[in-house]
This record gives sequence, C-alpha cells and structure tokens, in this order.
Amino acid sequence: MLPAAPPGCTGYKDPNADSEAVEGWHQPERSNTLPQVHFARRGCTLNSIRQPFTQHAPNAATSAGLHEEWALLGRYWDAANYLTVVQIYLQENALLRHRLGVADIKPRLLGHWGTSPGLSLIYAHLNRLINKTGAQLLFVAGPGHGGPAVVANLYLEGSYSETYPQIGRDADGLRRLIRQFSTPGGIPSHVGPPTPGSIHEGGELGYSLMHAAGAVLDNPGLIAACVVGDGEAETGPLEASWKAPAFLNPSRDGAVLPILHLNGWKISGPTVLGRQSDGQVLDLLRAHGWDPVVVSGSDPAVVHPQLAKALEDAHAGILAIQKQARRHGVSGPARWPAIILRTPKGWTGPREVDGMQVEGTFRAHQVPLTGVRENPAHLAQLESWLLSYKPETLFDDAGRLVPELAALVPQGKLRMGANPAANGISGSAPLPLRPLDLYALDVPAPGAVKHETTRPLGEMFRDIYTDTARDPRFRLFCPDETNSNRLGAVFEATDRCLMEPSREGDDHVSPHGRVMEVLSEHLCQGWLEGYLLTGRHGFFASYEAFAMVSASMTVQHVKWLQHARELPWRRPVPSLNILLTSTCWRNDHNGFSHQGPGLIDTVLSLSGSVVRVYLPPDSNTLLATAARVLSSKDHVNLIVVDKQVHPQYLNLDDARAHAAAGASVWSWAGNAGAAEPDIVLACVGDVPTEETLAAAWLLQRHVPKLRVRVVNVMDLLVLPPRDVHPHGLSDDAFDALFTAERDVVVAWHGYARAFHQLLHGRKSPGRFHVRGYNEQGTTTTPFDMVVLNRMSRYHLVLEALNRINRFIPGVDRLRAHCGEMLTRHEAYVHEHFEDLPEIRDWTWTPPPTGGAGINRNVEGNDENE
Repeated sequence: MLPAAPPGCTGYKDPNADSEAVEGWHQPERSNTLPQVHFARRGCTLNSIRQPFTQHAPNAATSAGLHEEWALLGRYWDAANYLTVVQIYLQENALLRHRLGVADIKPRLLGHWGTSPGLSLIYAHLNRLINKTGAQLLFVAGPGHGGPAVVANLYLEGSYSETYPQIGRDADGLRRLIRQFSTPGGIPSHVGPPTPGSIHEGGELGYSLMHAAGAVLDNPGLIAACVVGDGEAETGPLEASWKAPAFLNPSRDGAVLPILHLNGWKISGPTVLGRQSDGQVLDLLRAHGWDPVVVSGSDPAVVHPQLAKALEDAHAGILAIQKQARRHGVSGPARWPAIILRTPKGWTGPREVDGMQVEGTFRAHQVPLTGVRENPAHLAQLESWLLSYKPETLFDDAGRLVPELAALVPQGKLRMGANPAANGISGSAPLPLRPLDLYALDVPAPGAVKHETTRPLGEMFRDIYTDTARDPRFRLFCPDETNSNRLGAVFEATDRCLMEPSREGDDHVSPHGRVMEVLSEHLCQGWLEGYLLTGRHGFFASYEAFAMVSASMTVQHVKWLQHARELPWRRPVPSLNILLTSTCWRNDHNGFSHQGPGLIDTVLSLSGSVVRVYLPPDSNTLLATAARVLSSKDHVNLIVVDKQVHPQYLNLDDARAHAAAGASVWSWAGNAGAAEPDIVLACVGDVPTEETLAAAWLLQRHVPKLRVRVVNVMDLLVLPPRDVHPHGLSDDAFDALFTAERDVVVAWHGYARAFHQLLHGRKSPGRFHVRGYNEQGTTTTPFDMVVLNRMSRYHLVLEALNRINRFIPGVDRLRAHCGEMLTRHEAYVHEHFEDLPEIRDWTWTPPPTGGAGINRNVEGNDENE
C-alpha cells in the first residue's frame, strides 16, 4: 500500500490509481503557470519506497518553493519523459486531448522505459550546461535501448524536425513521432544511425566510452558526454575503457566526461556496481585516473541542483586541465572529472503494477505496463501515469512546447542533435598521400626479390603522420604489435601515446605520440571507430587470429554504415580499415591458438554495399590497396597479408593494374598463353600464391605438354556475381579468367567453405576444388603448416593431375615425385626442425614456355559502385 500524498501535494496524480480513480476524467484546463508543488507530487511520497537511494534533507529553497530554474528544468524533464512514454505506448491521442482508449494503444508495445528517465535527466542538464558555457558537447548514450528518450529530447530541441521535416513541432508532428517508434517503416527502438547527433548505437553494449574517447582524439574543442549504464559497465570492453586518461592528452585532444548511471538493475537482476557502495565505485574510477563525484537521490528537488553543480564543476575542471596543458605542457595523466549518478530505474513511472513494485526495480526495464489493450486497469494506470506529467502545461494547443520550456534549448549547432562532429565533419579533409613510387619495391622480375611485405606500408604511414602533423587526422591503432607487424617506420615520425610517466629504456613512448597501442583489440577498434565516425582516418592492425576478439564490433560497425548510407543527411565517413597480419600460415612459431582466418568468414556474410576484402600477394599490391582504402568512404575494408619475408612478384605498374582489376591471369606464371588451358590454378593470399606458383613450376617442368593457367585473385569480392556484390565480375569476365568449363584448383588463404560460398550463382561451381586452412595447426615449420592443411605445392599438383581430362606423358612420374617429397618432408622436419633446403630456398624461375606480364583484359571494379 502506497503512502498517501502529504498535505500540500495537490498536484500529485498516483500512476497506480485504479480505473475508478479516473471515472470523472476530463482534459485539465491549460495553464502556463508552474504548479507550486511540481516536484513534490513525486518526491514527497517516495521515502518508504526508495530505500536503496541516498536520502537528503531538503534545504530551504526546495521545501519552501523550488527555485524557478529547477522548476523549469523539472518541467522540461517531464516533457521528455512524457514523450518517451507516448512513443512506447500510443499510436494516437499523443496529447491526451480525449480520454485514453484502446484504439489509442499500439498493438505491439516495444521499447525500454527503465533507463529513459535517467537519460532525459542528463540530457536536460547538459542543455543547461551548454546554455551557460557554450560548450560543444557530443552526447553518447551507452544505454542505447533508451532510444525513445533520446528521440524525445531531440524532438524537443528541434534538431529532429530539422533532420526530418515531416516530423514537425506541432500536433501532427507529434502524431507522426509516436507512430514511427518501433513500427514497420518507422525507427528502431535503439539509438542508431537515424538518430541525429549519434555516433553510437548501444545495442550491443560495451563500446560507448571507447567511441567517446576516439571522437575527442585530435579534436581539442569537443567534450563527449558519455552515459554509461551500470549493466553496460559489466562488459569487458567497457571495463577496459576506463583506461582512457592514460591516453588522452589535454594539450591536443578534447575531453570525455563519463556519467556512470547506476539505476541498480539489468533486465532481471541487480548490477554489480549498483550494489556496491559509493566508496567502492569511487575507488574504481579513481584507480583508473578519474576524479569522480557522486550525485544520488530519489527526490528531483534534490537531484537537480546536485547534478547541475556536478556538471558545472566537471566542465570547469576540464577547461582548467586543458588550459594548463595548452599553456604549460603536460606532465603526466590528467585526473579528468567523472560523475556517478544514482537514481531509481524507471523514475517517475508506475511504482507498482498488479501489486508488484516496479519503479526502482528490474521490472521497470522495458514496458512496465503490459497488455494495456486487454487490461482495463492497466489502461487506466497508463492514463494516470501520462496525466501525472501535466501535458497541458508542457505543450500549447497547437502541440508545441510552451515558450518558457522552449527557451531552455540551446541554439543552432550547440544543440547536441546538431553537433557537426556527429556527422563526420570534424576534420574530414582527405589525407595527403605521397606517390607510391616512394615506397614501392624494385621488382625486376617476378620472384626475384624477397622482402617483409608490410614494411613499406609502415613507411607510407610514417609520411602520412608527417604530412598531417599540423592538421592531425590520421592514427594507427594496434594492440602492442606495431613493430611486430613491421610497421615500425611510423616511429620515425611519432611515438606511442602514453600519458603515464616515461622510464629509461622506453622505446618511442611519449604523451605526444599518435600511435595508439593498448593490449585490447576492443579498445583499438573502438577508439578508431569513434575517430572515423567524427571524420578522421586510420588503420587498425592486428594479428589475424586475434581480430576475432573484436569481430562482433566489426559486425556492428558494418550494420551502422549500411543503415547510415541509406540516410541522405548522413555524410560519408572514412572507412574502417582492418589490416590482418601475422596470419595463420606464418604463425607457425606461436602455434594453434594464433592460427585462425575466421574474420574473413564473418565479414563475407555482411552487406556487400559496405564490406571489401583484399588479399594482396606482395608489397606493391599492398601499397596500391592501402592508397585505395584510405581514400574510400563508408566501407569496412579487410586487408589480409603476412608480415614475414615473402617473394615479391609485381612491379608498381603491374601491381596497380592488378589491384584495379581485382583478379588477373598471370601469364608469366603459366604456359597456356591464348589457348584453352588443361587446368587452371587459382590463388588468393600470399602463402597460397607462393605454393601455387611452385605447383605451376612443377607441372610445367615435369609435364611440359600440360597447358597451365595461373590466376591470382586479390579482391576477393570479384568472385560472386555482380548482383551479389558491386565488385563482382560479369559472367563473361569471370569465364575469361577461369574458363567456362575447365577445372580450377584453388589455393586459398582461409576456410574452404568461405570460398565456396562466393561461387554461389556462378556456372558449374563444382569444378572449383579448394584447398585452404583446415584447422590443422601447431608450432612447426612454415612449410609444414601448408602440408598439414593439404595446401602445399605437392597437394596442389596432385589435385591438378586428378582433374585433367586427357592423357599427357609425365603425369605418373610427377605424381610419384610429389608423394616422395611429402614423405621426405615429414622425416626431415622431425629430425632437423626446419624445412628442406629445396623448400626454404625455392625461388620462382620462368618455366620453359612462360610468357611475360599480366593479362589486363579483365573487367575492373570501381570503389564508388
């Protein structure tokens, strides 16, 4: 039984009132006069309900008559909460112009109420801070399931209607607003690409704080106000994100203001931080370098002034830190402000439903009142809940926010929904790319040079750092692997970023470095995503196997870009470029755990409008690919290439032509010439290419009358039909490469099933015989890796010999030779712990009938398709 409202709380309407309580319902007379007990209608009856929250004795201002500013702010908060509820529940009667009826209720009630009042409270107070200080704030909602609250606030500030003119700021616009929420053809329940001012969806939890940190890197005027839910705070990526103070440099970066919202509950149980004491949570944040304060309460009259002061102090603290650093330099990590906000889950909603407490419990998480169409008591309770916000005092007869509340909204681009940074405008100038000739390897003939394939790419990155030093808009993100991945040339231009004290013996570590190394794939990718979505450029380089740690983030980013591309108001943003090196084939020294090409499979299943997958066979094709992806927009580019010493095949001109085509006949590697081949050898990836060339060499040496064609594919997505992917070759172009009917033996970098799926829709896909990584791995020699997975040159030769359809002398002798070599290999590596000399010292030499050059008469593809 709820306590009765104390004397004087005449404005209070109990959201739990039964249907009889509203028998005499009538539309209240409109009044723009603030009810004297506006906050008391909720705050003065909560003490017996909200014991988990800190209680505060009201001061004279709150008990005698609330300060006008807090009263207005409270009404604005009411308006946002009201619009949140009507979006979840109503399809008509948005302003309660008549008695709420079944026909007004949506048939499917979707959305999340529990986090929404907290989001709206924070948003309203951030508006106040903007008006007082002119701060440029980016709003990041970690609890993205509070989408209706964010949309409500965007609508109130006007940025939503500017983005979507059909959702006007009037009664008709309100009707459209509520009807679009979580309905077919409308908007999703979460914050996402359709939400103005957003760079973060918050559906898959854990990435809000890292996106916020990435957004403020090299963005000195921006403050990212990041709301972190206490459920989200339990995720591994979010826990890692508290390390941001060790990487944010106040002399050049903006600031992140975390607002950790502890409402105590997840979907059906308590949160860890919600159950911990203030002291424990304060200690957690302090240990990571933050300077947190606590705002706590269940009485709006107490929370409003507390939160306002906390935000003002935080802003002042941020400015002081930045002023000191920009005038006098940095001397260690700053202790950035942070706010811990404890308020009830589902605040201002129904306190009880069907005798069960809802407000302040997990039951408020989604839709507190269910079955509203079928249950008259729930319908009446919903009506009382909505009326408790006094919508007649919030909106005028035309459905517009009343003037005194509209005056609380920031103006122009200071509105968080209109922040240019959220639409990719912060430093969106293209990168200055020097001519590739400066980095290209001199390759006088295919295979004549061996080199670490990724090292020239590091030199390219070095010069990008140099050329953007005055206008920083490029960063490399890598989990402690920059040198390992042979990209160390960047340290000729910059350092690893770390705000912690330097020590003797450090290698290129300083607060002013712009290489972001932290041993967390989540942080590296999340920081980069925030950096890209605000208009800058970068690369995420990772060991291939461990890119799976952040694979789900890749999926979510593809989904974001796919949706964003459909919105004409969303500006294109630089692509997410993922470099996978230390690949499965050459992680022979680390073993099975380091061998896994699974991210390719993950990416191939995603939207063809967004994803691109490149497997350059050598350094010069890698450089051509890097130049391409760094100029692209709205894509996720996956580049797979090993870092070790490999044969180099193409000079820069041929590399550019091959990269533009995506796949080419390497006529210098075969002997078929213009004739129809007996067998086609196709290769995708650097190690598969070397094994394929060795197989072609063996076939031509031992069976010279066998006509062999070699095809190299580096743009993987030329393989599916064009109606599947925009890079797909036409049927004629596909047949020009692979013939119309000959068998094709494929040496492929990844799992065979991934390659086979690309051929779906092509004629006679069964003629492609794919050898790839087959989960056979250990710590062994490089060649033993391809033997274990049956992709060695000898296995490829045996497969080819099994597929030819005419008698040719020498086949049996070569087949026997391959078997003998595999037997010798096994015995040798077990005895000597290294590969056979003829394997490790093998180099390409032109076969007796070899041609020259590559076949460029193949359709290319256009990155802008």
